[in-house]
Amino acid sequence: MGNRRRIDESEDRMGDYLGVILAAGHGSRMGPFGEELPKPIVPICNKPLMAYQLEHLRGLGVTDVIVVIGHLGHHIIRVMGDGAEWGVRLRYVEQEQRLGLAHAVGQLERHVDRPFVLFLGDIFFEVENLAAMIATYETHRPAAVLGIKDEPDPEAIKRNFSVVLGEDGAVRRVFEKPRYLENTLKGCGIYLFDERIFDGVRRTPRTAMRDEYELTDSIQILIDYDYPVRAVEVVLWDVNITYIGDLIACCRHELRARGLTHLVGAECRIAEDVALVETVVGDHAQIVKPARLERCVVMPGAVLDDGLDHREVVFTKTGPLSAVPD
Repeated sequence: MGNRRRIDESEDRMGDYLGVILAAGHGSRMGPFGEELPKPIVPICNKPLMAYQLEHLRGLGVTDVIVVIGHLGHHIIRVMGDGAEWGVRLRYVEQEQRLGLAHAVGQLERHVDRPFVLFLGDIFFEVENLAAMIATYETHRPAAVLGIKDEPDPEAIKRNFSVVLGEDGAVRRVFEKPRYLENTLKGCGIYLFDERIFDGVRRTPRTAMRDEYELTDSIQILIDYDYPVRAVEVVLWDVNITYIGDLIACCRHELRARGLTHLVGAECRIAEDVALVETVVGDHAQIVKPARLERCVVMPGAVLDDGLDHREVVFTKTGPLSAVPD
C-alpha cells in the first residue's frame, strides 16, 4: 500500500488529514521587531500565535503537523519544539528561498500523503465550525476548500484576495489583492488541499508585480483546468499581523474573548499605582515606576522605567515601538 494507510471504518475520519502551517515569511513591515521574532511566534496574550492555530487543528482531530520555516526558523523550532506542549506532533520543512506561498506549498509535495488543512502562520483567526471545511471535502471531493469570510470592509478584501462563487456554490474566480470587488467574500488564509494542488503549483508562473509564485494563481489554475474548488464561511474575525498595531489589535481581541481587561504573565515586577487598560504584560517583564498603559503590549523580559503614560505601544527588550504614526 506504500504510504497509504488502511483506514478502519470506526476510526475518526479527522485522522485522515494532515496539518500544515506556512511560517517562512519575513515581517519586514514590523521594523526591528520583525528582525528579532518571526511573526508565527509573536505572543498573543502571552501565547505564541502558532499555538492558537495548533489548537484549531487539534480541535479537528489533526495532530500530525508540518511547519514550513524560513526567516528566523530556528526561533520557531526553539519555541514550538516537537509540539507536545500543544498535543500535536510537529515536523519542520525549510523553504530556503522566499518565493511566495505557492513555492512554499511546493516544498510539501514529497512530505504529504493525504489531504491537508493549511494555515498561513501570520494570521490570527477567530473561527466557527472549522469542521465544515472537512465535511465539504468529504461530500464534494474538490481539489481545494477555501476558508472565507463575509467581509464588510472593502479595504480588508483588497489587502487579501476575493472569492467569486458560481450558482452551484463552487468557486469560479479568485483575485489576489483586487482593485475592484464583485462581492464581499474574502479569502482568509485557511485552506484544505489534496494532492491536486501540486498540479496547480507546478503550472504557476511568477507574478510581474511581486516576482513571487502566488497561491491564488495556483488555485485559479486548478479552476481553469476544471478541478473543483469549494469555499466555506468559517472565519468570524481575522488579522494578518503586518504592523505593530496588528499585534495590539489581536491581543485586545483575545482579552475581550477571555473577558479580561488586562493580563499579566508570570514572575513580573510591577510598581504600585500602575494602571493597565487593555494591556498585556509578558512573563518576567518589569514596570518599575507608576504609569498608565492603555492598549499596550509589554513583551517578555522587557523593562519599562520611564514613569510615563503610554497608549498603543509595544515594549520590547530593545525599546518601545509605537503603533501610532509620529
